[in-house]
Amino acid sequence: MQEHKLNKYIKLVEFLGKVLGPDYEVVLHDLKNKTSSIIAIANNHISGRSVGEPLTDIEFNAIAMSNYKNSDYLINFDAASKTKNVLRSSTMFIKDETKELIGMLCINFDDSRYRTLSEEVLQLCHPNELIMENSIYESVNSILNDSQENFSESIGEVTESVLSETLQGNIPVDRLTQEERINIVDILNQKGIFMLKGAVSEVANKLKCSEPTIYRYLSMLNKDKHN
Repeated sequence: MQEHKLNKYIKLVEFLGKVLGPDYEVVLHDLKNKTSSIIAIANNHISGRSVGEPLTDIEFNAIAMSNYKNSDYLINFDAASKTKNVLRSSTMFIKDETKELIGMLCINFDDSRYRTLSEEVLQLCHPNELIMENSIYESVNSILNDSQENFSESIGEVTESVLSETLQGNIPVDRLTQEERINIVDILNQKGIFMLKGAVSEVANKLKCSEPTIYRYLSMLNKDKHN
């Protein structure tokens, strides 16, 4: 039944990809299998992804935080492609009759060639020094360095991306206290990373502890939230 509801969106992905043009990537996710959720994609040269690849970290976070329960879509949030181009992304939540989330239709706009063109036009009438002082790429770099959506190809890449952002490379893993490990697991859990099959093993390996330890931390966190 769920597949039938999403089938009509597959042709829509193709349609939107052709109408909007090559600067717009259109992606359809089937949430029955979050580790290989993409079932249709148009203009995939933008992110380099293909059918059978997983959700991004922001999409996992949207599910974990139940954003779809109070909204039908998220629009105009920043993302970064694998080539470090800044994308403007939007996601529509696809729900069934009971308002449960079954899929996502996402559009990612890459305006990099327009920014390049605008810089070339500015160079015709302004000194290079002035352009450097007021370049929009300063804001672009700040977006790339701040929290953003990351497009990944595998469970390992998704997990590594979230862990790297959480650890920020400042604390050696083997020197983390139990409290710090629990805090990291809590952050990852809120981001929805543990909805990925195999994520517990990836996180345990990264934090240099056992899988039962991760499950114990999750049990402790869930217990605290219900008290």
